[in-house]
Amino acid sequence: MASLGFKASGAAQVAVENNVSHMVADQVASKIAAKDATLWGPEAESEASIRLGWVDLFEASRALVPLIAQTRDELAAQGVDRIVLAGMGGSSLAPEVITKTAGVTLHVLDSTDPDMVSSVLSQDLEKTALVVSSKSGSTVETDSQRRVFEKNFKDAGIDPAERIIVVTDPGSPLEASAREAGFRVFVADPTVGGRYSALTAFGLVPSGLAGVDLDTLLNEAEQASSSFGEDSESNVALQLGAALGGTRPLRDKLIFVDEGSGIVGFADWAEQLIAESTGKEGTGLLPVVVNATDPESLQPQADFLEIRLVANVDDHEAANEAAAAVEVSGSLGAQLVLWEYATVIAGYLLDINPFDQPDVESAKIATRGLLDAQPGPEQPLFTDGGIEVRATKGLLPEGAATVTDAVNALLGELSMSGYLAVQAYADRLHMTDLEKIRPELARISRRPVTFGWGPRFLHSTGQFHKGGPAVGVFLQITADSDADMEIPGLPFTFSTLINAQATGDASVLAELGQPVLRLHLKDRTGAVAQLIAAISAAQAARGEQASS
Repeated sequence: MASLGFKASGAAQVAVENNVSHMVADQVASKIAAKDATLWGPEAESEASIRLGWVDLFEASRALVPLIAQTRDELAAQGVDRIVLAGMGGSSLAPEVITKTAGVTLHVLDSTDPDMVSSVLSQDLEKTALVVSSKSGSTVETDSQRRVFEKNFKDAGIDPAERIIVVTDPGSPLEASAREAGFRVFVADPTVGGRYSALTAFGLVPSGLAGVDLDTLLNEAEQASSSFGEDSESNVALQLGAALGGTRPLRDKLIFVDEGSGIVGFADWAEQLIAESTGKEGTGLLPVVVNATDPESLQPQADFLEIRLVANVDDHEAANEAAAAVEVSGSLGAQLVLWEYATVIAGYLLDINPFDQPDVESAKIATRGLLDAQPGPEQPLFTDGGIEVRATKGLLPEGAATVTDAVNALLGELSMSGYLAVQAYADRLHMTDLEKIRPELARISRRPVTFGWGPRFLHSTGQFHKGGPAVGVFLQITADSDADMEIPGLPFTFSTLINAQATGDASVLAELGQPVLRLHLKDRTGAVAQLIAAISAAQAARGEQASS
C-alpha cells in the first residue's frame, strides 16, 4: 500500500488555500494532538474534554493485542473459529472494514431483522463465539442479540461463559452483568466516542479474534498520525479537513467513490464518522456512497464534493481541475486516523461540536414508547400488489393508487439542494437486490441518494437526517418476516422491535416536517421485484412529463 497521499482540485483546492494557513497560525493541529477541548468553542468544551482519547491511544491499544491473541488461542483450542459481532454504529462498522480489508471472516450482526438474526444464529453454533460490543451497555439491538445467543448456547449444551466476549466502557451496566455471568470482558477507553473507536477495543477485539494482524494495523496508524498534530501547511489532515468543511458555499454532499483503494467498505465507515459528527445545528456533511458509474459521480453538481479513494494519488489520473474533488490514498490504519483528524477539523471550520449526537436519542425514545404501548399497525393508505403504502400526511395526492404514484409524489418534494434517503429495515444479507434502487432513484431525481440498512443507519446518518439541513426526503422500506423470533426475557419479538424502530424514526422525521414514504413489503421476494419495477416505471413517467 502506498504512503498517505492527498490531492485537491477545483473548489476543494480553493478551500485548502483559504483555510490551511489560518489553521496553522491558530495551531489547530497541535491543539487537537494536545487534547485542547477549547478548540470547538465553550459550548462544546465539556463534551470535547472527555472525547479526545483517540489521538494518543496507541500504547493502550497495543497492550490489548496479546490479550486478544490469548483469547483467540483459547477459543481455537475449543474448536471455535467463527466469530459473530453483535454491535451497532462505531462498534460494528470499523471491525467490518478492518476484517474485510484483511480478507478474514467476521459475521457482523447489526440488525434486529428476525430473518437476519435467525440466519446468523443458525450456522455452526458449536464453532461460534459472540462478541458483544456496546459502549453504554444498554443498546437495545445488542442486548437483544446477546439474549438470543445466550439462550441458544444454553439449549445446545454450551456454556455461554466460554463463548461470549464483551467489549464495553468501564462502569457500564453491561460490564457489571458480564462479569457476574463469567463472560470475558474487555473494557475500552471511555474518553473515545463510538465513531472514533476504530483503534480501541471496539475495533481491535472482534478484528483480532477473527484473525487480523493488529500490530501492522496499529503501526500504520501511529506512523501516519505522528504528522497530523503538526502545525504545517503540508499536514494532510489539515488539508483534508479544509477541503471537507471549508468550501464556500459549502459543498455538503460528499460523493464517495472507491477507485481501487484496496480498502474494502471504507466509505461505509467514513459515512458514520462524518455524518454523525457534523450533521447538527442545521448544517453538516452528508456522505453519499456510490460507484464510479453512478449518476452522482458522472453528473457533478454545485453542492457536490467528490471523494476519490485510490491506491496511490501519484499514479492516479488527475481530476478535472474544474471539478470539486479530493483524492486520498494510504493504508487502512493511516486512513482511519486521518479521517478522524479531518472530521474534527471540518467541525472546527463548520463551528459545530463534532463529538456529540444530540438528535440520535429522539428515535430511541420514540421506539421505547412504541415498545411499551405496542399499538396495532397503522392502516395503509392503499395496497398495491404485495406492497402496503403509508405516508406522512399530505404527501400523496388524491387518487394515488400505485407504488409508482407514491414514489413520484415523494420525488416531487425533493428540492434542488436536497437529497433522498432510502432506509431499508430488512435483511441486508439476503435482500441485497434492494440496493439496486439507489442508483435508479438517483437517475430519476438527478439528486444524491443515500442507502442505509435499518436500524444500523440510525447509529450513523440518522443524526444528520434530524440535525442537519432539513432538505431530505425519506423512502422507508419495511418487510414481513418469514418467521418471527422471541427475545428471551423481553416482552416483544424481533419483528415488533424492528417495526417499532422504523415507525419511531418515521414519526420523529414527520414531527420535523420531513416527508416520509413507507413501503411495507408483504412478500420479501416478489415485492422486491415489484418495487424495482415500480421505480423503473416512475423513471419512465417522469421522463414523459419532462418531454411533454
